[in-house]
Amino acid sequence: MQTGTAPSTQLVRRVNASAMLKAMRGAGVLTGTELMDSTGLSRATVISICDELVRLGWLQELENQRGAGDYVKGRPARRFIFDDSAASVLGIDIGAHKITAIVADMAGTPLSQVTMPFRTYNVPAKERADVLDRIAADALEKAGVSADTVLAVSAGVAAPVSREGEVLTVQEFWKSFDVRRIVSERHGWHVLLENDANLAALAERWLGTAQGVDNLVVMLAGDRLGAGILESGRLLHGQLGGFGELGYLDNVDGVGDTYGIAHYAVLWGQEAMGSASTSKLRELCGNDPEALTAEMVFNAAADSDTAALDTLERLAHRMARAVGSISTLVNPELVVIAGAVAASAHALIPGMEKQLPDFTFTPPRLATSTLGEGIVSLGAVRHALDYVEDHALDLYPASLPQHAAAASPV
Repeated sequence: MQTGTAPSTQLVRRVNASAMLKAMRGAGVLTGTELMDSTGLSRATVISICDELVRLGWLQELENQRGAGDYVKGRPARRFIFDDSAASVLGIDIGAHKITAIVADMAGTPLSQVTMPFRTYNVPAKERADVLDRIAADALEKAGVSADTVLAVSAGVAAPVSREGEVLTVQEFWKSFDVRRIVSERHGWHVLLENDANLAALAERWLGTAQGVDNLVVMLAGDRLGAGILESGRLLHGQLGGFGELGYLDNVDGVGDTYGIAHYAVLWGQEAMGSASTSKLRELCGNDPEALTAEMVFNAAADSDTAALDTLERLAHRMARAVGSISTLVNPELVVIAGAVAASAHALIPGMEKQLPDFTFTPPRLATSTLGEGIVSLGAVRHALDYVEDHALDLYPASLPQHAAAASPV
């Protein structure tokens, strides 16, 4: 007869295994004693979990070698190393105009990154799925790993996603393009889905300027504004995944909608060109306002162009209002501006910092991301790795012949 303690015992074992993998990833060779110190687990638990993870293919136990003249009292310490190459994960950013995929090993080291054009609308779902297939295959080939090593795939989408990975049903496009079902059926991979700004927040805290920051807002601020929010280190979703959606900005004075920095840099840059007889902006775009880009506006401002500087002043004021409103709501320590405009948006920070106290009693620190346009894909890698760590005792790296561990009792 089974007792009621078995499920809870197994849960504790999974939590302990996850803690062990987190401690060992990227740490090199560790002894049982060192793992006890880093995890707080008992020696018996550490050794038991290590033996299990060795059997499953996650860890390697190294031989202890002593020199001929060495003498060490007692048994030599057992030494373990995490096998970074035991398996891989795939992080995907499905944007409006392109898809970016990153293949990473178990240490989170990117092995390849591939970007392909992607048309979201007026294209059959099968054609979009075929593009997704091609980019995944290309990324795996460039990484030099086989498809059967992939233990988890995480995809970021520009839509609210619940804790259970369900896209908000009002998003018609994503209803017709069921990423999780398509990828899972075609490849047999376990597929996770998450909002793109939420993944950007995970990436920024993992590898970016927000490392160690528990109360954080990351704003994707290119064509549209979206926010991923961490509170006490926990990613917030809300009931249906709408936490961090910024539709309320439609009703904030001086903001008025959710268009981002790139959109208004072009729009207001074009307006500034119209009122200036001479301008660096005219020179950069060949006197064709339709050819103006956000990058041109920031470049012209760096060259002290008056029209471009006026545009940046308007942008800083609008972003200060937007950041002030969200800071009043969630009181973060740090707000990071991320996405395609992040490198240029650094020029807005001084103006935003000066004006923020006018719009919130709790102004946060401000920064721009250094992770580039791959930030959502990197966050997807982190998301997939978290899943693998949490389910390490249920997943079987391809390095284990024919996944023989699946037949063995846990």
